[in-house]
Amino acid sequence: MISGKTKLIGHLGYPTESFKAPLIYNPYFEREGIDAVVVPMGSRSEDYPDFLKLFFRLSNAHGALITMPHKVVTTGLVDELTPTAAISGACNAVRREADGRLTGDMFDGEGFVRGVLRKGRKLKGARALVVGAGGVGSAIAASLAKAGVAELALFDMNDGAAEALGQRLAHYHAALRVSTGSNDPAGFDIVINATPLGMKPNDPLPLDVERLPATAFVGEVVMAQAITPFLAAARQRGCDVQVGTDMLFEQIPAYLEFFGLPSTTAEDLRAVARLG
Repeated sequence: MISGKTKLIGHLGYPTESFKAPLIYNPYFEREGIDAVVVPMGSRSEDYPDFLKLFFRLSNAHGALITMPHKVVTTGLVDELTPTAAISGACNAVRREADGRLTGDMFDGEGFVRGVLRKGRKLKGARALVVGAGGVGSAIAASLAKAGVAELALFDMNDGAAEALGQRLAHYHAALRVSTGSNDPAGFDIVINATPLGMKPNDPLPLDVERLPATAFVGEVVMAQAITPFLAAARQRGCDVQVGTDMLFEQIPAYLEFFGLPSTTAEDLRAVARLG
């Protein structure tokens, strides 16, 4: 039941037909008696800068979830970015502070990191390879740096994207060892496919799986299927893996904390979600 006291969380993007967040958050809010609601709001790119500001002028606007195609432009529309969002060059959550200022953060990478840690893997001091330096790859790299990895190798078909990400990481994490230009996974503890490779049946693998150490933890961002060809190949090598949807569910508890709402576990959210 929505009342005059209900906290409004806008889910801003375009188009809205594929939005899943309302089907995860709202059943949880209902069960827990949390007086908040996530509402899809379809804002086209040309309207979005004005609409974001107007949304937060509503007295009951509590926060916003930001999705495609607005994650990058949002970084220039808020008053303050967390280091994670600044490194990522994208923002997928905005909250209004007590003084009215807007703070932006990025949780794609946080979801990935929480999944790794909950599976018992250590990140502090680890060596990690991130293949793909786009939005999600940048977010994962930023969160890995925040979690204390000792070394990050970045690879992208666009060398400039990987190098620019490396420079942003170095600015905020001076002690981090950063390298670019190679997707050879040999010697790494954590290996991540942050490219779209795997969404289509005939896609090539993002790296040479024969070079994967059996001790590596291998992660995926593609959600088209749970076990992508890349994860299947990694499993055959003896690697522990993390599926793409784990990143989605693991970041929601972090979102809830960011918005100052009671949080829960990824498993609980999976159980209560009404995804059909």
